[in-house]
Parts: sequence; structure tokens; C-alpha cells
Amino acid sequence: MSTDPRAGEAAAYVEPEILDELVSMRASIDNIDATLVYLLAERFKATQRVGVLKAKHRLPAADPAREKKQIERLKRLSDDAQLDPEFAEKFLNFIIEEVIRHHQAISASAGATNEHTAADGTADTSEAGSGPASRAAETENR
Repeated sequence: MSTDPRAGEAAAYVEPEILDELVSMRASIDNIDATLVYLLAERFKATQRVGVLKAKHRLPAADPAREKKQIERLKRLSDDAQLDPEFAEKFLNFIIEEVIRHHQAISASAGATNEHTAADGTADTSEAGSGPASRAAETENR
């Protein structure tokens, strides 16, 4: 009986050769999942920087025209990769919703800072990447 956690319940009733193949396939899936997590983390780091820039220049959190183009592009890519384009669209829509939520939070944080700055008469001279909006983005990345 296999002690490899990837064997799961199959370890109790599957022949050793089949179990070895199953465990090997699952190890590959586990590696792909880890890669996806790290890629998503990098993507969100990049979108956080976009959110800080948008907040700094008071741009809207959402960009429906770009989002539509990105969805169309991803559906073409998924079709080329033999991935269900409808799944790819749902996945990207989920990511876009999260990005917009993050951008709104960054903007709200920057707005609160701007209101505080206006109220006390001091100027916000912080560089992009070191101010409160950036700190909010860094906090969300953790």
C-alpha cells in the first residue's frame, strides 16, 4: 500500500502499477497547480501596480473595452490550446472581478489619504510605490 498522499483512496484497491502511474500523473498536476498559483501571484502584483497608477491619476478601476478585448484574446488562445473557451472566459471574468475589487480598494485608500492631505493642508509628495496606496497594494499581496 502506498504512503504517498497523492495516491489517495485508490491506494487501497488499485494495482501497484496503475497506482504508480496515477501518483506520477498527480505529481505532474500538483506541479502545474503550484505554477498556476505563482503565475497568478505575479499577475496580481502587476495589476496592483496598475491600480496604484490608476488611483494616483484618478482613473476608473474598470476598463470595459480592454476587458472585452482581453476576453476575446484569451478565448482565441484557449481555442488554440484546446482549452474550452467558455471555461477560459469564466476564469478571466473571475480574475477581472478580483482585479477591479483590488483597484477599488487601492483607490479608496488613496482617496482617504487625499482627503486627509486636503484637510490638514499638507501636500502629498510621496513617490508612486511608496505612498499609502502602494502600502495598501502590498498588504493585499500578502
